[in-house]
Amino acid sequence: MSTGSAHAAVNPDPVDPPDPPEDTGTDLRARTEQRRRIQHDIESGFDSRSSQRQREKGKLTVYQRLERLLDRDSFVEIESLRRHRSSEFGMAEARPYTDGVVAGWGTIDGRTVFVYGQDFRIFGGSLGEAHAEKIHKVMDLAESAGAPLIGLNDGAGARIQEGVVALAGYGGIFQRIARLSGVIPQISVMLGPCAGGAVYAPAMTDFVFMVGGISQMYVTGPDVISAVTGESVTHEELGGAEVHATRSGIAGAVYDNEDDCLSDVRYLISLLPSNNRELPPETHTDDPPDRGNDALLNLVPAHANRAFDMHEIIHEIVDDGVAFEIHDQWARNVICAFGRIAGQVVGFVANQPAVLAGVLDISASEKAARFVQMCDAFNVPLVTLVDVPGFLPGVQQEHAGLIRHGAKLLYAYCTATVPRVQVIVRKAYGGAYIVLDSRSVGADLSFAWPGNEVAVMGSEAAVNIIFRHEVAAAEDPEAVRERRIKEYRERLMHPYYAAEHGLVDDVIDPARTRETLARSLAMLRAKHAPMPARKHGNPAL
Repeated sequence: MSTGSAHAAVNPDPVDPPDPPEDTGTDLRARTEQRRRIQHDIESGFDSRSSQRQREKGKLTVYQRLERLLDRDSFVEIESLRRHRSSEFGMAEARPYTDGVVAGWGTIDGRTVFVYGQDFRIFGGSLGEAHAEKIHKVMDLAESAGAPLIGLNDGAGARIQEGVVALAGYGGIFQRIARLSGVIPQISVMLGPCAGGAVYAPAMTDFVFMVGGISQMYVTGPDVISAVTGESVTHEELGGAEVHATRSGIAGAVYDNEDDCLSDVRYLISLLPSNNRELPPETHTDDPPDRGNDALLNLVPAHANRAFDMHEIIHEIVDDGVAFEIHDQWARNVICAFGRIAGQVVGFVANQPAVLAGVLDISASEKAARFVQMCDAFNVPLVTLVDVPGFLPGVQQEHAGLIRHGAKLLYAYCTATVPRVQVIVRKAYGGAYIVLDSRSVGADLSFAWPGNEVAVMGSEAAVNIIFRHEVAAAEDPEAVRERRIKEYRERLMHPYYAAEHGLVDDVIDPARTRETLARSLAMLRAKHAPMPARKHGNPAL
């Protein structure tokens, strides 16, 4: 439970206001030159000391960030002359232009995006009334234009000198994020501190990027935690990039520097449609759609309990071996990644046998559910690569809500209307098989490799239940057990059992996996799956 003080930003020294415009008469050229000087001062920073502090922290200024994010000379700024109207606690003497946030639009690879970037040099990037209204405006424009929205976050929270109006400004942002969810892609880039109520804005967006060493996110800071609980923790230990990448699951991607981070934001935009009425951008590729995948024949061990790296399968299937993974450091027993097949963007959900044998647990279920939901919202076809032994057993998992979190993934698949193709790479046991986009929950097509095992559970576990009395009473229990295991496998787990019952469309040659997927996705390109009329569903949140 947080305290109210968590929403208050600690602001740096007030920024000296710019000199008032000189009286230059009515000469338009002079007025224009005056406006250019003002813009120069805005971009370079009215306070050289704050710019120097930004550089000493290894951080770019907001305009430098925009230069790296957007196409050259494409940025169009709005409300650069906006100032706050507060007069409390010395604020009347400090009224810099922009009010600490730069907003507008530009292009990435020629496609329009809207962006706002907080300027930590001005009031620590804290959010006041005018600051919030600028963000509201650019969000409304993004909605009207049907274009992605990118937030470059580098602010300490609500501006305490402006009181409750600052908190109301956050409310307007939250409401707009919710309204635009699933309508346009929303990306949050964390390039500085983010505390208190401010953290809920990026948490509600589609993607969160963080840079190690300079970005932190937490509801209550170390000082408040120390005062309330007595715990001692640093800013980085509490809410640094590594924490959110590996433990909380907030950060979808983490980088060592801002340049790499902003470069990948550009790449992500290339994989997403501008809005939910469009399909993702399709590109030309020289990688043939019918390229063989002979390497896959030697990749997967025949024994169901032996591990392998599912990344190798994904990279073998996609165009040019290029995939973009989300949340690669969190819930690593499931892989969520974008790639292209024959130029078409695809979302991959795949078990990772190299981590926890690829089981589904709470974190993996939540991670995959959010990814499936996002792909469905933005018309990205789904390919699910299955090698799953089941859900992770254990008291801790059950008590922490495995049922509820597993239901999130099931609900996400059941309601997804995009093209959906399942490929069973090896084993698919129990409820986890059903959840991972089986035919019974709506997959358009299901394929399996010849080594597949689709069953309620593994043969050893099944025999321990079905024949436990017979095995216990036998003179040679182990021999009886082995005979029954072989019998069970031959009768109910052979590679063609699921196909014989219509639950798998075909058992395919692994070397033709890419070709099969390319043909299937091309056929499903114009898929239309109407849903029942309703206000909205009620999933297990």
